[in-house]
Amino acid sequence: MAVPMKSGGMTGTAALLLTFASGLTTGIGALFGAIIGTVSKKLISICLAFAAGAMLYIVSGELIPESNKLYKGRIASIGNILGFILGLIATKL
Repeated sequence: MAVPMKSGGMTGTAALLLTFASGLTTGIGALFGAIIGTVSKKLISICLAFAAGAMLYIVSGELIPESNKLYKGRIASIGNILGFILGLIATKL
């Protein structure tokens, strides 16, 4: 994270502090998730379903159109379809 910030003109100290802050929030979120996970299996499954839906929204809304812009033709669409199929197979294992 710090390299693009530094390349964009941010000072090294500011880039380092923002990178640390991002990592700190990840750790706090993991701790919160571990606490919630021990409360109820239903609650953790709802949280995981919400996270999966958010990722699908991001992939569908941002990454798939961007890959179609970068790579003309069918290869980007075939790769996306294969990725979804492999994901479905991996969840069945």
